Amino acid sequence: MNKIRTFWEDTAKVWLHEMRDMFKDEGALLFVILLPLAYPLLYSWIYNNEVVREVPVAIVDNSHSQTSREFVRHVDASSDVRVAAICNNLEEASRLVGQQEVYGIILLPEDFDRQLGRMEQAHVSVYCNMGLMLTYKAIFQTCTAVAADMNAHIQIALSGNYTNRDDQITASPINVADVPIFNNTGGYGNFILPGVLVLIIQQVMLLGIGITYGTSYEKQRFGRLTDMYERRFGLARIMVGRTMGFLVLFLLIATWVLLAVPRLFHFVQLLHAYDFALFVLPYLLACIFFSITFSFFVRQRENVMLLVVFTSVPFLFMSGVSWPKSNIPEMWQWFSCLFPSTYGIQGFIKLNTLGGVFGDITSEVRALWMQAAVYGVLATLVTRWQVRRKEENNN
Repeated sequence: MNKIRTFWEDTAKVWLHEMRDMFKDEGALLFVILLPLAYPLLYSWIYNNEVVREVPVAIVDNSHSQTSREFVRHVDASSDVRVAAICNNLEEASRLVGQQEVYGIILLPEDFDRQLGRMEQAHVSVYCNMGLMLTYKAIFQTCTAVAADMNAHIQIALSGNYTNRDDQITASPINVADVPIFNNTGGYGNFILPGVLVLIIQQVMLLGIGITYGTSYEKQRFGRLTDMYERRFGLARIMVGRTMGFLVLFLLIATWVLLAVPRLFHFVQLLHAYDFALFVLPYLLACIFFSITFSFFVRQRENVMLLVVFTSVPFLFMSGVSWPKSNIPEMWQWFSCLFPSTYGIQGFIKLNTLGGVFGDITSEVRALWMQAAVYGVLATLVTRWQVRRKEENNN
């Protein structure tokens, strides 16, 4: 019993030492506490509107006809697009796009009404800034919907039908029903936010643990672990203490980032507490051991920030949330398997957005436990090297 008590006392000492080092370090405190508190709020607030509404466009109406004015009225009446300017020519409208006063141009040609009167196909040109895909989608889909509605009225007027049912068949002989399976709101925030929040957890760990260990390298703090290392199961005492300290801290952070923040902004949350607990434990352990292993390559704290900034966007892309994984080169798909965020993002989206249960994420959880085991071994070897290196320097 005394040996067991001594083991846990030493573990608690390591826990306290790690937490004290982290909270004494202003840089680590900033990235571990303030960043996960503030950054998810900022990101959620930006995407709180969910969908793009009232995208400003410029109209160039060279037809000046009743039909062209009707087209413009329908466009302006939509919820997605707002007519912000009426221009005399395309050059004037292009200047507004360059000044970012509008995001697109709708051009109705001079023969627009004449072609319709001759039973010919009329054309409407839509010029959009393709650098902003969401605005392009809103403008183009609005114009397509208005054109389809006007086409239907023209076809009905020419058909000479006697019943409303005949009019419906004439206007739309094939009816395609849009039935959303997931993300019923169609919101971009519900699509991108879960993946970003899961990635924030990993990147915060890399920053916090990396900066703390970088400071320990610079100030030679690993020497205080040498006495404990010489005891029986000394390395295990050190690793359990480190792991438990980080696990408790980041479990609180994960609860705030993944559960509380989305609820504050009324984003979709379909996961259950039990499934979340079974998912978040292996994810946090994998991230902790990955961060400790990562710290081996960091001898200066400034390098941590550079590496994390450089890797954040690639990690998000490789996870398959912002770009289809089937279109990612196979080499990068295999490379993405090295990072906990890849399986963490995929698993959390299945639970939170798709309404899955634990049985639906067994492959992701299995991969996270494998990563936790592999990186746990590597983290143990890194810790052993850190302590023994300090012993050799003292001798």
